[in-house]
Amino acid sequence: MSNQPHSNSDLTNDAGRLFDRRALLRIGGAGMLGLNARSLLAAGAENSEPGKTPRARAKSVVFLYQFGGPSHLETFDMKPDAPDGIRGEYKPIKSSAPGIEVCEHLPRMARVMDKVCLVRSVYHEMKNHNSAAYYALTGHAPPVDDIRLRDTPELFPAYGSVVDALSPGERSVPTFAAFPYVLSDGSITPGQHASFLGKAHDPLLVTSDPAEPNFRLPELSLPSGLSVERLENRRELQQLIDRQSRLLETSPRARGFDAYYDTALSMLATPKLGQAFDLGREDAKLRDRYGRHTYGQSCLLARRLVEAGVKFISVYFASGIGGQSTTSGGWDTHGFNNTRMFPIIKSYQLPRTDETLPTFLEDLDQRRLLAETLVVWFGEFGRTPKINKSASRDHWPGCYTVLMAGGGLKRGYVYGASDRYGALPARNPVRPENISATMFHALGIDPHALVRDRLDRPIPVAGADPIFDLLA
Repeated sequence: MSNQPHSNSDLTNDAGRLFDRRALLRIGGAGMLGLNARSLLAAGAENSEPGKTPRARAKSVVFLYQFGGPSHLETFDMKPDAPDGIRGEYKPIKSSAPGIEVCEHLPRMARVMDKVCLVRSVYHEMKNHNSAAYYALTGHAPPVDDIRLRDTPELFPAYGSVVDALSPGERSVPTFAAFPYVLSDGSITPGQHASFLGKAHDPLLVTSDPAEPNFRLPELSLPSGLSVERLENRRELQQLIDRQSRLLETSPRARGFDAYYDTALSMLATPKLGQAFDLGREDAKLRDRYGRHTYGQSCLLARRLVEAGVKFISVYFASGIGGQSTTSGGWDTHGFNNTRMFPIIKSYQLPRTDETLPTFLEDLDQRRLLAETLVVWFGEFGRTPKINKSASRDHWPGCYTVLMAGGGLKRGYVYGASDRYGALPARNPVRPENISATMFHALGIDPHALVRDRLDRPIPVAGADPIFDLLA
């Protein structure tokens, strides 16, 4: 291979080879109890051919989604020996894991790398945010690579919805929670809800800011004078009306609504979930270490929900891909009108990551939760090896890095490798399906288990094998 930097178009050719906002459910009168509505379409879930069900290694998965696409070359797969124009201006530093280096602007992460696995050979072909994000959020390739990809019931459900359908948790807490945003890039990004599985498997979606002083979960708070028993009586009345109109026998919408009503009542009957959302119960110094901002407090909330028994938790770094701000937004850094990318990630994205992610991992580990909690740090793609004319990097699905920790995986381990430019997998290539299969396997779900789509076609939940080499 030549020592001359490739053009981005050349590298792209090489790589090619290889809701609307949810409505509020009002129970027993306007303003009485607001809950996120569930899917209007129902579909059955079934297991694949009988085989060995994987042993559950994790009780929960926390999916830390990094919208916009973090640069692997400025985080966890640096190329200091690459030619100028590829290597970037930051230097790598040693970490607590022998042989693993990270960016010099991630010094706290460097101290916890002995707790994590890096998968440095993830690749696919989707170059647009919404299509690539859908792939990352579901483990299923979209029908088209198009920035205009829209959220439709034909597309595959979110990971947590699959978990809720195939391996639901206890009734007193949701199986799947997502916060603090609804993701969008021009339009709502697909892959955030239950899709054809039915609204009963949608996440408990929370879009209020956990960093706000009065943050709580008002949707699950009963007004004074109204008891769970009275709600159950109203439930009996609703069932009578439904039977008389034969809705439950004829309407998938009624069945989905009915399932969520039962879930809501079971949550109201226990204080566990409300207590989990009460961040005021946490030590102020620990809250400071997480960071008194939306992402930091969202990760703290995720730890509390792990303790409460929620099985799949999606935490979104940002609501969008990024824009002209250097103090908010996602990881997309190539649209700043000839402003260099590197000070942007140095001033915001890397410091925020270095503040919150290692605190989260250390907190889980100190509470003996990391061994049974799989943490996945994942964006929709990486960034181009070639630095562009705006001193930035563009979209690059040809090769990038996913960080995983806990949940029965090895520690201080690297799987796969990119080539010397960070452009293509050089060893053990991995697709998003393998990442999703690893998550399902960790939870004791067969990645080849089947669900039925709207046309009653059987579709495997992952359709690929886990990365068995990551397992401890």
